[in-house]
Amino acid sequence: MVKKALSIRPRSAAGADARSAPGRIKGGRAGANRSGAIGRIDWPATLLKGRPRCRADLQLRPRSARQQELWLVVVDASASTRRHGALAKAKGLLAEILAAARKQRVRLVMLEAAGSQAQWLGHGRLASAALRNWLDGLGAGGGTPLLPALQEAAAWQARRQGLHPAENHRLWVITDGRIREWPALAPSACPALVIDIESAPVRIGRARQLAQTLGAQYHHIDTLPALPVAQ
Repeated sequence: MVKKALSIRPRSAAGADARSAPGRIKGGRAGANRSGAIGRIDWPATLLKGRPRCRADLQLRPRSARQQELWLVVVDASASTRRHGALAKAKGLLAEILAAARKQRVRLVMLEAAGSQAQWLGHGRLASAALRNWLDGLGAGGGTPLLPALQEAAAWQARRQGLHPAENHRLWVITDGRIREWPALAPSACPALVIDIESAPVRIGRARQLAQTLGAQYHHIDTLPALPVAQ
């Protein structure tokens, strides 16, 4: 099982993503000369509310704020994932994702695809005990509403991006790929990763095909490398 949290982005050189912190001594040579709460104009957020007519209409981006991350995780919990320990492996991976999100204060949206329809959890909030309780009780059963779930996820992500244009999104799809056929799916609008949990002795390999359709990276859970999401 992966020992570190996962990432869709490649490892960068040490220190390449370092950010300078605002000075703590006001007026000092290296200190802040104005409050960290006042920064540059956030034009996408401003224009989404209409043409600004006065200074009060401008949306400002805090100088000290880090860009917010949101992970949209689609989990296939259909009956087929009960076989050969596939769901158990998925739950172990999900526990790591929750831990990484909590550590980095990443917002989460979980979409469980099981039964007749998908179930939403998290709703773009920080990782919470409620999600841990959901994971503890997660079981497999019913059909495979994965395709409607992916379509719902794409529509939700587009709306969310419109409301929060500066937010970085990542899509995770955890599935055994046991789908008979699917209609044409649009490529993911954000970086995506399909994790294949198919564990049967004879594998049909449709999760890889799904990854190609979504324009996503693909990994099988048994050979998933330690891709760093959290530093």
